[in-house]
Amino acid sequence: MKSTAVDIAESSWTAAVRQRSGAAVQRVVAAAAVALVVTPMVGVRFTLGWVVLYMAVQAMEVVVYRPILKSPDELSTGRKLAILAVVFANSTVFSSLSLVLWWIGGAFGGVCAVLMLTAVMLTAIVNATRCQAVMIAGLTPQVGFLLATPFFVYALHAPGPLVMSAAAAVVLFTFYVAITGQRMVEASVTVIRAHALAEESRLRAERSLADHTTFLAAIGHDLRTPIGAILAGAAELRTPDAQSRNSANLITDAGLMMKALLDDLLDHTRIGAGRMTVEAKDFDLRQMLAQTLMLWRGVADAKGLKLRIEGASAMPRHVKGDVMRIRQVLNNLMSNAMKFTEQGQITLRVQAWPEEPSGYALLFEIVDTGPGMTTDQLARLFTPFDQTADGVSARYGGSGLGLAISRNLIDLMGGRLTVRSAPGQGSRFTVSLILPRGDEATQIVEVVDESRLDIARSLTPSVALAAQPASVAPSPAPEPEPVAATPATADEAEDQPLRLLVVDDHDINRRAVQLILQPLGCEITTAADGMIALERCQEAVFDVIFMDVRMPELDGRETTRRLRAGGGPNAATPVVAVTADTAPEDVAACQAAGMAYFVSKPLTPPALIGALQHVLNDTAAQAATEAA
Repeated sequence: MKSTAVDIAESSWTAAVRQRSGAAVQRVVAAAAVALVVTPMVGVRFTLGWVVLYMAVQAMEVVVYRPILKSPDELSTGRKLAILAVVFANSTVFSSLSLVLWWIGGAFGGVCAVLMLTAVMLTAIVNATRCQAVMIAGLTPQVGFLLATPFFVYALHAPGPLVMSAAAAVVLFTFYVAITGQRMVEASVTVIRAHALAEESRLRAERSLADHTTFLAAIGHDLRTPIGAILAGAAELRTPDAQSRNSANLITDAGLMMKALLDDLLDHTRIGAGRMTVEAKDFDLRQMLAQTLMLWRGVADAKGLKLRIEGASAMPRHVKGDVMRIRQVLNNLMSNAMKFTEQGQITLRVQAWPEEPSGYALLFEIVDTGPGMTTDQLARLFTPFDQTADGVSARYGGSGLGLAISRNLIDLMGGRLTVRSAPGQGSRFTVSLILPRGDEATQIVEVVDESRLDIARSLTPSVALAAQPASVAPSPAPEPEPVAATPATADEAEDQPLRLLVVDDHDINRRAVQLILQPLGCEITTAADGMIALERCQEAVFDVIFMDVRMPELDGRETTRRLRAGGGPNAATPVVAVTADTAPEDVAACQAAGMAYFVSKPLTPPALIGALQHVLNDTAAQAATEAA
């Protein structure tokens, strides 16, 4: 607290100097106006002399203030005394004019002198509210000249009662000025302290939020590891036995629900910290809508609901936007409709209009025949962690974040998310967006975000997981053998199994990948960090490398950069990034490091096998192009 008081004192001197420097022009104009008024009374010669003297004092102030304004943190005792001296001199020269007015102008001049002194005293208070010492230095000469008023009244042979009245008035006004000045200084210091405390609280809150965000990001990253292992293990437990299959489905449902909740929590944290971004890339809008409808068809059938889409044929095909986030919003709204609609139908209405100069105005409406909402529920609908009604969380699950995240995402895209509802009349959620036209010449590759599609899986156990690619048939897991680094002939290469390197600092992640891919006949070598991975890449040739991004000592991106730059036998081997960080800037950083594809954590068999197929198809296509 003591250091805070010193800081306030130091800043008050600097503030007083800045205030007086800013009012310099005002003082010069006031002096010129006073000079014009008194010239007929005192003569031109005296007025010019007084103006020259006053301008000299102003110049002294400029000289004293200039170094303080350049380096406000360095205020020695000598500089403070210099400030007080020039302020006192300035006030003395200006106020001394009152003596001349009394001497030459008599009673009329005295009235002018008193009015002038009271005006400059009030100005002195206003221009030094932060620093009491500067205020006193400016007021002292003015108070002295004002207190001389009764003596001048007496010298003009005024009656005794009038002299006493003048003395009382002067004393009362001086007392009023002193009290007002003191209160203004105290109020100013209080405001400064309050502002400093508020700023300190703001910075502390920002640091706390940053720490909270970092903590949640770290926890989220670590939680994806066991969730991925749960999903991978449950996928391998599916057998023809009905009881075992049901148990595996139950484990998968729980894992996917944990995954969806974790995704929502991390999105909410990023939005709150201002770290959520959206991208604008070409995508096929019709294809995205078809995929969304296909995802929810099974859920609707399981609940006995009709699911319709209207207007899809009139929608544009090529647009630019963040397809993953738009799909996330639509899935959140469809999930909400599915949760609360027990009978009837859910309709997705879509409309589009040309928007000049080069875009489309899009309207998405999700209409359900659910119970509807009251006015109070509508007011709380987009509040995070608020389920709008008692028992909702227990009955339907979820975190209460989906709708809040959806509105924030649409706001980031420059659109609007609104809702209309009434008890017994269902609900109508409306998303309005303006998206630029896409490039029809650009080849659009749709990559379905696995983490968002799993929302449907968490609603009902009856929805099956995405089927594995038909071209990859499970086979008994072979015993792993060392892979020779010598190149194989073309005939031998066709008979060799896929050789994979799995790099991850968590043993459970390495085991999860082995559990998923070894039954497919792959030979898998593992490495616990980037340095070991580089050693393995010098010992053997691999078809694909699965690389964790976050690792101690040497992370996945730097490992990939060194692999590419090393010129070894795996310098051109495709590297698949395995990461929980799927923001656009994270994906771009992986691509810049030389990674060919990425798969998000937690790992699921469809995502992992899909990534493997993607890079193998790209490699085969590239080889065919080179051969041609």
